[in-house]
Amino acid sequence: MKMFALAALAFSANALADAETFSIDNSHSFANWELRHVVARTSGTFHDIKGKVVLDTGNLANSSVDATISLYSLNSSHIRRDVHALTDEFLDARNYPEMKFVSTGVTPYSADKGTMRGQFTLHGVTKPVSLDYQILGIGSDPWGGMRAGFKATTRINRSDFGITKYAVNGPVGNEVDITLLIEGIKLGADGQPFNAKKAAEEKAKVISYPMPAVAQPAPVAQPAPVVQPAPAPAPEKKESTEEQLKKKLLKGLFN
Repeated sequence: MKMFALAALAFSANALADAETFSIDNSHSFANWELRHVVARTSGTFHDIKGKVVLDTGNLANSSVDATISLYSLNSSHIRRDVHALTDEFLDARNYPEMKFVSTGVTPYSADKGTMRGQFTLHGVTKPVSLDYQILGIGSDPWGGMRAGFKATTRINRSDFGITKYAVNGPVGNEVDITLLIEGIKLGADGQPFNAKKAAEEKAKVISYPMPAVAQPAPVAQPAPVVQPAPAPAPEKKESTEEQLKKKLLKGLFN
């Protein structure tokens, strides 16, 4: 029984060691969408994505995602269309400014592909969705950090989320194809971005034990070391001028 407990503890420790948390880099992440317009296709993106990806490379079924997307970061390359999409005829961003995805399970098919299930909230409605995902890669960046890339695709019916304008036999399609392109920055145990150089320095530290006192010559005065300030954290992403304009135009439509 004791051996079984020790084995279980060792397995648990290994599982935790394989789990890594990545903060979504909203400067390099996109929620792209595409849907029918009359007989053609219209596409665009949402670029303001925040959240975390927990990736367990030892057991992908233990991985998870929690992400929030600002609707005001909508960009279809046509600001009048963007503002129209944000009105209460469609997304109703004034009342529902964000959409959210929280995973509930992962079924891997291989070391880098599988299906992720979760709860998706849009327009005040929460529904289960399933995404096909791909792990694009994990590697070091030029600044001493570690990054991971992910891609996921799904299709939803906007009418399932209460967005019904033109949904039946209208000029705007009901089915929306979604492609998520996510870049994550690995976090350390302290919740801050992991830095390989700092981690190597910590690992190289050796615990020393005191030796018997031996008379030593008086030390020669040394100049005080120059302390380099810690790098400032990345500034929080601010709303672009275009996003502020969309909010202003929306406010004007309803006031």
